[in-house]
Amino acid sequence: MSEWDGKSKGGLLGYKIFVFCIKYLGVRASYFVLYFVASYYFLFLRKTNRVTFYYLHNRMGYSRSKARRMVFMSYYTFGQTLIDKTAISAGMRDRFTYEFDGIEKLNEMLANKKGGVLISAHIGNFEIAEFFLGELEGKFQINLLTSDMEHRAIKEYLESISSKSAIKFIIIKEDLSHIYEINEALANNELICLTGDRYFEGVKCLAEPFLGKEANFPAGPFLIASRLKVPVAFVYVMKEKKLHYHLYAREAVVKHRDEKALLKTYVESVESMLKKYPLQWFNYFDFWQAFKK
Repeated sequence: MSEWDGKSKGGLLGYKIFVFCIKYLGVRASYFVLYFVASYYFLFLRKTNRVTFYYLHNRMGYSRSKARRMVFMSYYTFGQTLIDKTAISAGMRDRFTYEFDGIEKLNEMLANKKGGVLISAHIGNFEIAEFFLGELEGKFQINLLTSDMEHRAIKEYLESISSKSAIKFIIIKEDLSHIYEINEALANNELICLTGDRYFEGVKCLAEPFLGKEANFPAGPFLIASRLKVPVAFVYVMKEKKLHYHLYAREAVVKHRDEKALLKTYVESVESMLKKYPLQWFNYFDFWQAFKK
């Protein structure tokens, strides 16, 4: 299947192990422990290895030997982002450095008093964006549009050991009542955040060439963003070396009711990020239907 099954890598026990290491050993020492965790993934998760190798070899063009090594490094990098997210949400933000690229676009968005839509992807570490967006001018509220609530136990555990997140959740509902919540948030000059690279079976999708091969994307984010008549930006929080992060914000040119054009621009934006950060693609499923039976 090319659609996501609703399950992300990393369970509650894994988070507890990382929290213990971070508290008593520190972030960098936790990175060392991570080598053993990444090795387990590399040795035993054959299906995930296969789709990750396909992404790196067939879609990104790395040699077979280099792609195999990069599969391991992909798991290691993903684990680092989990450790960083846990540490930052637990109040250790001052141990990290960060830089902004395009933050003026987000300030302009808020200055228009119309709210705005931020579209990201499952690359980098977008979940920590709220801890770095404090550099924005004026007060703002982030609303995360999601249908993924399967990690309730993990969220509750993280909240028990960290400061409560200020992000509001807008849950996608079959009766479309979430549209009213979105409009209300925008009327209050709030930001709507969503991702555009995972869809469930039965949900309307749009097809677009991505890294040289057609792939399916959820239609919802692009339908919504192309119809709201508010500013739209693509935002990514990418991990650099050591404990450093780089937040990118890119303004999206949106034609009213042209979701296909918005998707095309989004795909080009994600591709440009992956060329810089090939190890930070964290969609560990058969995205291109390469192994569909």
